[in-house]
Amino acid sequence: MEESDKTDLVINREKTGLLEGAIIPQAPAEFKSGFVGIIGRPNVGKSTLMNTLVKQKIAITSPVAQTTRNRLRGILTTPQAQIIFVDTPGIHKPHHQLGKVLVQNARIAIESVDVVLLLVDGSVEAGGGDRFIVDLLARTPTPVILGINKSDQQPESYQPLDQSYIQIAAPYNWQVEKFSALTGVGLETLKQQLIERLEPGPYYYPPELVTDQPERFIMGELIREQILLLTREEVPHSVAIIIDVVEEQPKITRVLATIHVERNSQKGILIGKQGSMLKSIGSAARQQIQKLIAGKVYLELFVKVQPKWRQSRLRLAELGYRLED
Repeated sequence: MEESDKTDLVINREKTGLLEGAIIPQAPAEFKSGFVGIIGRPNVGKSTLMNTLVKQKIAITSPVAQTTRNRLRGILTTPQAQIIFVDTPGIHKPHHQLGKVLVQNARIAIESVDVVLLLVDGSVEAGGGDRFIVDLLARTPTPVILGINKSDQQPESYQPLDQSYIQIAAPYNWQVEKFSALTGVGLETLKQQLIERLEPGPYYYPPELVTDQPERFIMGELIREQILLLTREEVPHSVAIIIDVVEEQPKITRVLATIHVERNSQKGILIGKQGSMLKSIGSAARQQIQKLIAGKVYLELFVKVQPKWRQSRLRLAELGYRLED
C-alpha cells in the first residue's frame, strides 16, 4: 500500500451531509467490507429492512408501492465488517419515463454490488414478478441470498409460502434466509451470511455514518413520505420535492421546500381546504426532520405545477432523477 493510502481520509459535510470532518480510520486485519444490493418487487419491505439494519430512519416507508426512487445507501459498521446497503426501486413494469429510469437503475445496481439480497414477501406465495427478477439475477455472477421477509405476517400454514421461494432459489444454490424487517427477528443470522460473502477490505465511510446521502435529500424524502401517507392515490407518484433553503440559526433550522406536481387538481389536493392538507403534511414532516437533525425546525412548504414532469428527461434531471453511473 502506498504511503498516501495509509493516511486517514476526511469526508466533508457537503458530501456526507451528516458528519462534518469525519475521519475514516484504517481497517484492522481481517476486516471485511462491500456493497449489498437489496433487490425485489415493490413493497416487499426493502426500505424497512435497511432502516432496521442501520438503526436509523434514512429511507421512507409507505403502504404505497414503488415509493423508493433514488439509489439510497445505508451503512452498517460492525467490529468485523462495514456493509453498505444499496436500497433500489422496486423492479416492475414501467409506465412512464420516470419508471424506466428507476427500473434501469435497479438493474445497474445488480451489476455494481458485491452481494445481492433478493427480498421477497413471505406473507404471499412467489409470483411472476419474483420469477422475473430471479431470471435477471440468474445471469449475474454476483453471489445472491434470497431473503424471505415479513415472517411476522405469515399465517400458521406458512410452509407452502416458504417452499414456493425455496423452489425458485434451488436451481441456483442460493442461500435462503427468513426474517422480519419490522421486528428484527432473524436479522442477526442474515447479517452474518452477508458478511461471510464479503471480501477483506477497508472502511469506505466513517464508522459513525449511516448513509452517504446529504441531509437535504433525507429531508425531501421525509416530506414525500408524509404526502404518500396523507393524500389520495392520484397524488403520491406525481410528486417530487426540492429543498430550496436550509438555514441554520442558533435556536432553530429554517427549511423551505417546493413540492412539484403534474396537475392543478393535484395541487389543490395537496393544499386542501384553507390549506389544511399542506399544514398536516408540514407538521408531520417537521417532526420527522427534527429527529433527523436533533433540533428544532421551522418548515415552510410551497406547491408548484410542472406538467408531465415524469415523462420529460430534462425535467427528471432537474428534479434529481437520472440514470446511475
